[in-house]
Amino acid sequence: MPTKHPWRLIEMTLKMVRKAKYEVAVLPFGATEPHNLHLPYGTDIYEVAEVCDRACKAAWNKGARVALLPTIPFGCDQNMMEFPMTINVDQEQLDGIVLSVANSLHKHGVNKLVVVNGHGGNNFQGGVRTIRGKSPVFVSVVNWYQAASAHDGKLVFEYYGEHADEMETSMIQAIAPELVDMDSADDGGVRPSLFQGARDGWVWYPRQWERLTTNSGHGYPHAASAEKGEKYMKQAEERMAQFFVELARARQDKFFPFQNAVAKPRKQR
Repeated sequence: MPTKHPWRLIEMTLKMVRKAKYEVAVLPFGATEPHNLHLPYGTDIYEVAEVCDRACKAAWNKGARVALLPTIPFGCDQNMMEFPMTINVDQEQLDGIVLSVANSLHKHGVNKLVVVNGHGGNNFQGGVRTIRGKSPVFVSVVNWYQAASAHDGKLVFEYYGEHADEMETSMIQAIAPELVDMDSADDGGVRPSLFQGARDGWVWYPRQWERLTTNSGHGYPHAASAEKGEKYMKQAEERMAQFFVELARARQDKFFPFQNAVAKPRKQR
C-alpha cells in the first residue's frame, strides 16, 4: 500500500520520489546517551524524529514539498563517555555527514537543507559556515527545543533543567510513555560550578557529566506530564513548519536569504 506520508523519504518508492519534486530536505540529528534513570538512551532520537515528522507534515499540508530524511542517531558525546554505552561521534564527523548529504541533494536538484538538532552537545554552526564554501546547497540549522521555547514557550514548564528534566520527561511521556520509568527517576540535582562567571553564564568550558550530575540527569523531572510535552511539541511544530514553508517558497536570487531592502539602524532599548 502506498505511503500516506509523502514527506517521509524512508517510506517512499522510486516511482513516488520521481513525482515528488522536493524543494527542501530536513535532516534530524539525535544522540545515544543516558537520560537519568527513567528515560531511554534514545530520548533525543525520539524527540527530534517526532517533532520533525509533525513539522514536515504540517508544512506539506500547506504546499511545501519537504523531504524528511532518516534521523542520525548519534551525536557529539565526549562529556558523557563515563556512562556505559554512550556512543560518541565527533563533531567533525557529524559535519562531514551534513556536507555529504548536501552534495547528494545538489545532485538531485534539492538545494535547501535544514539540519534539525536534537542534542545539546552538537554544534553545527561552525561546520555549516565551512560547508558554505564547499557546496551550493543552502544549509540552515534549527535546534528544535529553541524553536519550542521561543516567545516564552519554555513557560510550559515549572523547573529549569538541561537533560532528562521536566521538559524531556514530558516529551517522552507524550511520545512513548511505555518507555518512562518514573519510579526510578532521581531529582536531577547538579553540582554548581566553582566559578562565578560560569554560574552567570559568560564563562564556558566542557562539563564532565559524571562529575556534574549523579545519574546524568540535569533538572527536576517529577513535575512532567504528557500534556506539557504535547503543548511544547506543538509550539516547535508550528514554528518549524512555518520556516519550512517560507524556505520552500523563497527564491534563491542574489539577495537570498535576505530581503531586497536595507533596514534602518535601530537603537538599543
